[in-house]
Amino acid sequence: MVSNPAAAPVLFDRALLRARQQRAQRLGPATFLLDRIAEDMDERLRAVLRDFKSAAEIGTPGEQVSGALAGRFDRYARVDLPERESEPLPLHAESLDLAISALAFQFVNDLPGVLAQIRRALRPDGLLMAAMIGGDTLTELRQSFAAAEAELEGGVSPRVAPFADLRDIGALVQRAGLALPVTDVDRIVVRYDSAFGLMHDLRKMGATNILVERRRMPTRRTTMLRMAEIYRERFADSDGRVRATFDVIWLSGWAPHENQQKPLKPGSAKVGLAEAVRRGSSTT
Repeated sequence: MVSNPAAAPVLFDRALLRARQQRAQRLGPATFLLDRIAEDMDERLRAVLRDFKSAAEIGTPGEQVSGALAGRFDRYARVDLPERESEPLPLHAESLDLAISALAFQFVNDLPGVLAQIRRALRPDGLLMAAMIGGDTLTELRQSFAAAEAELEGGVSPRVAPFADLRDIGALVQRAGLALPVTDVDRIVVRYDSAFGLMHDLRKMGATNILVERRRMPTRRTTMLRMAEIYRERFADSDGRVRATFDVIWLSGWAPHENQQKPLKPGSAKVGLAEAVRRGSSTT
């Protein structure tokens, strides 16, 4: 993936994403992921020993994050990601002390380009902090659909979006020109009575299939039922309920500033890796 919007592969139908999110609001959205991320975002920002005067929340669906952070900043703006990614974000250069985002970046076609625009909008020593879906999210659903379609239809169609892993995201943060990048994963396992309960929640999150290459024909009833059977066979607990994995990747990086901590030169560390691991394990 490259940072030129004209050349970036178009994986997601962002107009359809907006329509699905609007439908989710009408249905009564499922917000358990956003609720958790909003609480974590508040805690993570409180751990940063800095006052942020001007902040922007970029692309986040729902009001959970803005509600959790209400009153923390002198200026707070909510900015939508454009449906056509050839359009720039409405952010002025060096206008922000803080940029945050939740559950939006996983559906961006040109994430390097978006991160570069955010980097330009941050003042020196400004912070980007974001949470996005990635890693092994919905691996159970992906495997069950693939097995059912291969068995009954002789092929597999794209159903679950490809998600970036932790290493990819860390590299993109650095590529955008952000200093002191940090990434980590919060794995959330949710249990349902059946695969259909999970799919109902995905619909109420506005997170159903928006891949450009998705199959346009309705899924056969027999395939859906077989998918649910395979899901239960492979991913049920002893009580019969099934598991669904959501990996939330957290990322952060700072706009460069001359007073920031600099990485150590190779070979200059005073403590070896084994000693660092030992020390770290003694505090957990």
